[in-house]
Amino acid sequence: MSRLNVGLIGLGRLGRVYARDLAGRIPETRLVAVADPAGTVAKDVAAELDVPRAYSDAMALLDDSNVDAIVIVTPTHVHREHVIAAAERRKPVFCEKPPALALDEVAAMKTAIDRSGVFFQMGFMRRFDPGYAAAKKQIDAGRIGTPLVFKATSRDPFRPSLEYANPASSGGMLIDMGIHDFDLARWFMGEVRTVSAIGATIAYPELATVGDIDNAIVSLTFASGTLGAVDLTRSGIYGYDISTEILGLAGTIRIGYLRETPIVIMTKEHGVSHDTVPYFMERFRDAYTNQLQDFAQNVQLDRQPPITIDDGMEALRVGVAATRARETGMTVTVADVT
Repeated sequence: MSRLNVGLIGLGRLGRVYARDLAGRIPETRLVAVADPAGTVAKDVAAELDVPRAYSDAMALLDDSNVDAIVIVTPTHVHREHVIAAAERRKPVFCEKPPALALDEVAAMKTAIDRSGVFFQMGFMRRFDPGYAAAKKQIDAGRIGTPLVFKATSRDPFRPSLEYANPASSGGMLIDMGIHDFDLARWFMGEVRTVSAIGATIAYPELATVGDIDNAIVSLTFASGTLGAVDLTRSGIYGYDISTEILGLAGTIRIGYLRETPIVIMTKEHGVSHDTVPYFMERFRDAYTNQLQDFAQNVQLDRQPPITIDDGMEALRVGVAATRARETGMTVTVADVT
């Protein structure tokens, strides 16, 4: 099977990881073009990875006849523009989460995708992590019986830049960071019915200057009547700590790990110690590669996408509901968020 010629838009921190994967780690892809508006970034990455073409204008990449499929890793507030443009050109699209900052923007994206009939896959890489994928198979096989309670913890070791944290560009912590857990909640438990949330800026006061928070706790009820809880923090200073637990009628599954290197040091003076996962690129290195490989295979084999624009829409809807619940102190019915 011939390789899929991919164009990558967005070469920030994660975009460069994707560029490396598409250029050298995934046998089904050939990275033929990159685009980024910042300085010489596109040219530099193209030179480093032996990519034939580099653009400062995303639209020029989209119009490149040598590009067969598009991977979008741009800031969230421009996802809508790029997805719609790719759909109009009928080029298969992979788009990082969140799909957009507002539900009406996602609705416009969905309209363009449906009208063109183009292949579209949403990026929620935790579904492609070996631990989460194995847990899903065990739950679907009935290993723990009916799932009753979903619990998730996401702890970043430090805050992002104020520019990134600004809800105007990222959506804020409950959307940008929490959307991973909200997607997992739907994947494991079904649709979310109601959301309540508390949150505050208590570790990094400077985040308040852009209107963001650094800690939050979200309570969920699902359409089935089951329960969920998500806690988020930007101040997990000891390392990158991502874990999920699903309590079932016949057992429990726990997903995640904290120790990065398989070594434990035990001394009388310092007790027992080990290192921790540094950050998301180390924790989900394989998951990022797996989801891009899955995208390429789906396009080549004409398979249906495992994560659709509707999944992105509904995870965002939960994030918006959580944001409203925190701001108002009220429980929000997710279906009422339009």
